[in-house]
Amino acid sequence: MTAVVDDDLWSAVGDPTRRRMLDLLLATGDGTATSLSEQLPVTRQAIAKHLGVLDRVGLVHATPAGRERRYRVDEAQLARAVAQLSTVGAAWDARLRRIKRIAEAIQRQKEEKTW
Repeated sequence: MTAVVDDDLWSAVGDPTRRRMLDLLLATGDGTATSLSEQLPVTRQAIAKHLGVLDRVGLVHATPAGRERRYRVDEAQLARAVAQLSTVGAAWDARLRRIKRIAEAIQRQKEEKTW
């Protein structure tokens, strides 16, 4: 079972600050680097860099708003990320079930030898 995973996407989502930013953008609908920096313990400049990473992988899109840019989550790309995570999770669940079956078979063999 092989899952196709977008490494750049998961690298971007792997950062806790970026995940928190996505949560805030989903909760509020949109935001700017300034509005996000007011809600997170990170400078506006750091927020802007994180938003750039999220924009490059397509998780957010920006529109000009005066001197700033307003960012919104791209729901289609987020759905793609969720689907990838589901696929990877299912693959790991299958692997763990196989490992469990093997371990149980080994345990049964050991028990049979002791009789």
